Formats: sequence, C-alpha cells, structure tokens
Amino acid sequence: MNIQISLPPFRKFFMLTALFIDFDSYFASVEQHLQPHLRGQPVGVAPVMAESSCCIAASYEAKAFGVKTGTRVSEARTICPGIHIVPARPELYIRTHHAAIAAVETCIHVEDVLSIDEMWAWLPYNWRSEAKITEIAENIRQAMLTAFSPALTCSIGVAPNRWLAKMASKMRKPDGFFTIHQHQLPHALHELDLSDIHGVGSSMKLRLHAHGIHTVEQLCAASRHQLHSIWGSIEGDRLFLHLRGHTVPDTPTEKKTIGHSHILPPDKRRPDKAESVLHKLAQKAGTRLRSYDMLASALTVHIRYYGGQNWDQEARFDPSSDALHLAKITATIWRSRPFPNEPIRKLGITLHHLTEKTNYTPSLFNPHCPNREKLNIAIDSLQQKFGKNAMHLGSDHASLDNDNMRIAFTHIPDLDTENY
Repeated sequence: MNIQISLPPFRKFFMLTALFIDFDSYFASVEQHLQPHLRGQPVGVAPVMAESSCCIAASYEAKAFGVKTGTRVSEARTICPGIHIVPARPELYIRTHHAAIAAVETCIHVEDVLSIDEMWAWLPYNWRSEAKITEIAENIRQAMLTAFSPALTCSIGVAPNRWLAKMASKMRKPDGFFTIHQHQLPHALHELDLSDIHGVGSSMKLRLHAHGIHTVEQLCAASRHQLHSIWGSIEGDRLFLHLRGHTVPDTPTEKKTIGHSHILPPDKRRPDKAESVLHKLAQKAGTRLRSYDMLASALTVHIRYYGGQNWDQEARFDPSSDALHLAKITATIWRSRPFPNEPIRKLGITLHHLTEKTNYTPSLFNPHCPNREKLNIAIDSLQQKFGKNAMHLGSDHASLDNDNMRIAFTHIPDLDTENY
C-alpha cells in the first residue's frame, strides 16, 4: 500500500517575519529584580526549601558554576559556595509575566504567548527593514528597563519564521539580539548543538545519532525524506521546512490531559498530611476541567515515595467534572496504594480521556443531577470572586497552609479565575 502524507500549505516568505522574545533565567531574574540585594549574586529557585529539593531555575551567576534546572539544592551549595536558595513565588512570576507582556505591547503587538517566559510578534510588512527591527528591539529593551530593572532582561531573535526566530533568541543570551537572514541559512545554525534545536529531546538525539547525524550541520544537510523517516511522522517534514525559512502553519492541537503535581516539603510527607494535598490537586484539576467546559472519564494518581519508589493507579468512570465525584475517586485510589505508612515525596493527579461537555450525552442509567452541577458552579463562582480558599471541600482543608501554585511550561494560571 502506498500511503501519501501531505503537509498543510506553507507560506514561502523569505523575508523577516517573526520577532521572538525569551526572558533570561526568568524565575531567578524576577527574584533578583524584586530583591535588589540578590542582583549580581548566584541565585537558585526551589519549589520547597529542603536540601533534597531541586532548583527549578538558576541565575546566570549560578549557571557559571554549573548550577542548572534540576540540580539538587544540596549539590548546588557544594558546586556554588554562597549561592542564595530562595523559595519559588509563582504568583509574583505570573503577575510579572503579565506586566512584561504589557511592556512589550507598547512597542509591538504580541501575536501569541507560548510560555511564562516566551512570546512572539508578527512583523508588519512595513516594519521589516533592518533599521526598523533594530529600533523595535531597542524599544522593547527600554520598555522592560522602565517597567522593571536591569535585573530582568530578555533576548530577542528575528528570522523568516517563528521557529528560526526562537533559535535566534537563544543564540546570544543573555540580553542578546540576533537576526537570522535567509541568505545565512543553514550555516547560521551550525554553531548550535543538536540539543539546542527546538524539537530535539534526549530520545530524538539518540535516534539522530543512530542515523549518523551528530551535528546541526549534518541535520541541516539531511533530506526531507530522511527527516520524515527519522521522526516517523510529518514533524520531520515540518523541521525540514523550518530549517529553510518556510513559514509552516501550526498543527491543530486538542487538550488531552489536565494535571497537577506537587513536591512535598518535609512537614507534608507523612501520609495523613499528604492525602489532603492530593485532594487539593484533584480539585485544582477539576476546576480547570470545568473552566474548559470539558468532562473526564479517567483519573490517575501518581505517587513517588521518599525512598524512590513510584506508583501510579488509574480509575475509569462515566464522563464527569463533578468536584465531589472526583474527590471520591481520588480517595478510593489513595486507599489502594502500596506502602501505606511510607513517607511521600511527590504527588500528582492527571485527568484524561477528555470530552467536550457539549458533545456528551449522559447515560440513562446514571441520571444527571442538576443540583450537583449548581453546587460546582457555586464553588467556582465563590472562589473566583472571593479567593481560592473562600469555599473548598473538607478533604483538602489541611493543605491550605501549604497552598502553593505551580506553573506548567505551557499553562500560565489565571490569577483571577483559577483555583490553586
């Protein structure tokens, strides 16, 4: 059978079309901005203040010593004497994020926000000259300096497409500005490592090595057919076109899972304390599920014990977004866990097998309860109006003194609508 896979039409505009903004060591830089005594000092940001925790961000001063994302706090103190370990403050990072968008908007319209520290702008046709682009970049720098301080900087990349602009923004960090022109391709990318290429993770890097590709120069020289074969999908074709400056439409995506996880501080690792945190995570996921007008028909609990063992358990049920039903499912799974007396280091909840609420027909054997739906609406409305702790289920009450939000890479919580 001869199967043909075609890519959606792409635009062949080999002029500078995209400007990408990447904030430098964002979480650590925000801390240095908010705490002037940390400026110029090595800083590590940790989710919880424990030596066994890991740094989720490091300042450039700390990176110079080898501290990076994922470095244990105890190891960071060893390789970087004098490092300042500070607790993560996600709410402040989100507020700073929105303020940064507002600052950039005074210079150019932000086309899309891709993560807490990345955004891009489409360059209007009459703004694509070298002089105008340099002016925009300088205006963004000045707007950031006015809104914040020299501690919070961004690197800017410009290229014929968004993918290349993202690459350009990473090539002159920190506080850099770099433009990749069409005539500079592909050799402008040869200085990068394979792991620097967006879309090449550790497993894909091994796959490239298995096909004889060890450098970015070799990657750029590979044919479209070769990349399609290596990726085993149309993503290889997309990379081939990105590398050559083509503007390729984004592939349609759909939300497949909603989840939250939490690394527990020492005072929450006992099972009786950890259970309330797990219920809090389930309710956070449920609130997001309802905000998307979606239902879930599966829930998975993830547990990592302090000794290193991992355990996951899934439960299936009729599609639902009901807070009480999710709490009951969570409690049932929790009671089935092995090692019931072992301390717990990390908890997670994932809702999956999602369905749009408007596309679901309730079962005749599981009649819909309008009063339960009204209760969910009331809980969500009160939390939105009066704060996240205005109303909550009793099962998560003990977690309120440890109610720290987390920022996923591509999901930026809405401080006004989401329940943390």
